[in-house]
Amino acid sequence: MKIGIGLPNMIKGTPGRRLIEWSVRAEERGFSGLATLDRAAYPSYDALTALAAAAAVTERIGLITNILIGPLYDTPHLAKVAASVDQISGGRLTLGIAPGGRPDDYALLGKDFGSRGRAFDAQLEQLHDIWSGKVPPGSDGERVATALTSGDRVPLVVGGSSAKAFERMARWAEGFTFGGLPPDGVAPLVEQVNAAWKGANRTGEPRICALSYFSIGDDVADESRRYLLDYYRFLGDYANMIADGKLTGAEAVKVAADAYRDAGVTEFYLDPTSDHLHQIDRLAEAVL
Repeated sequence: MKIGIGLPNMIKGTPGRRLIEWSVRAEERGFSGLATLDRAAYPSYDALTALAAAAAVTERIGLITNILIGPLYDTPHLAKVAASVDQISGGRLTLGIAPGGRPDDYALLGKDFGSRGRAFDAQLEQLHDIWSGKVPPGSDGERVATALTSGDRVPLVVGGSSAKAFERMARWAEGFTFGGLPPDGVAPLVEQVNAAWKGANRTGEPRICALSYFSIGDDVADESRRYLLDYYRFLGDYANMIADGKLTGAEAVKVAADAYRDAGVTEFYLDPTSDHLHQIDRLAEAVL
């Protein structure tokens, strides 16, 4: 199982240059990938911009949006930006994408929350058409977004919480990403992912991604909890459960990594709740 680390692009007050420092240190310590989270209605760094910056200062480490809320974005523009990051990074980008579940993100951008599933289905098809160079009806013959990708298209992993999500993955993506589920919740769903994959006559094996929040060290315990309570305050008392449920300490991280591996996960991303660079070192010492 590959082990990646999140960029602190969602943590309030993180200096912009910290994302650069974090990316360099994460590659030096041997993590397989850098992941970003995505929101509109929160004071955070843009997910793909952060990965573009990371691409410029690294050579090997993978880059993934885990996840990006697809229907919030104009699809041709998203296709071009993602293809640009893919090319800048030398083909290291994976676009993790899902319809999301926060009405305030949609309201802020004037998008319809209720139709996001249909919009997402259309978006996945359009992304494929754009990256493959298909000329849209009514165009003047030019591609909507230049197909800059290093391969046929930017690799996708799809997220979601419905059976429809597995169908989307099998048709359009290289795998599935589970957000916020414990290992015992992931294990039975991995079987559904594999069944959908085989049902679509896909060859090889799907990528199975999972993520968890972490912090290591008593010196960051308070700020870690404050961040999660603030980020999830819209959930009311449930925010306390999320803050209490993060992986705290090196031993907890080790146990979780083993459990996700046993559940069938192939890529495990640990998202920081503190932007101190020592979190990278402490995590590396725990799981790499």
